[in-house]
Amino acid sequence: MDIFIITILIVAAVILFLVELFVIPGISIAGILAGACMIYANYYAFTYMGTVAGFTTLAISCLTSIGALVWFMRSKTLDKIALKKNITSKIDSTGKENVKLGDCGVAITRLALIGNAEINGEIIEVKSVDGFLNEKTPIVVTRITNGVIMVEKKKD
Repeated sequence: MDIFIITILIVAAVILFLVELFVIPGISIAGILAGACMIYANYYAFTYMGTVAGFTTLAISCLTSIGALVWFMRSKTLDKIALKKNITSKIDSTGKENVKLGDCGVAITRLALIGNAEINGEIIEVKSVDGFLNEKTPIVVTRITNGVIMVEKKKD
């Protein structure tokens, strides 16, 4: 009966350990229960079955945990639950192609360095050179670098 209890505790600990590592992120109840089951299985073996059985249980529990981890990582189970979709979408930049240096527009959102503006009837993302600009502020395009449109407050 003692061996059955220890076996059940070690199997439960290994299952909870794998759940903790691969299913539930972070430290959770599964990890705490896995540690508690493993510790109690070894405590039970040392207390009720002697030191030889205790050290044997300790060795078996360590090897079982490592073996289950290696087996689970080599199995195709991780491939079945892994995300394999690649993101192929791109940002719509059709409005940016029509913008030239010196074009004027209006900030639609607050330009906390980056925001949206309407230039040539197109709403596009711009970057403020002057720092923070409030919405509805008249702006002018001063520079276009690597697809980033730099604007500053229009001087009257």
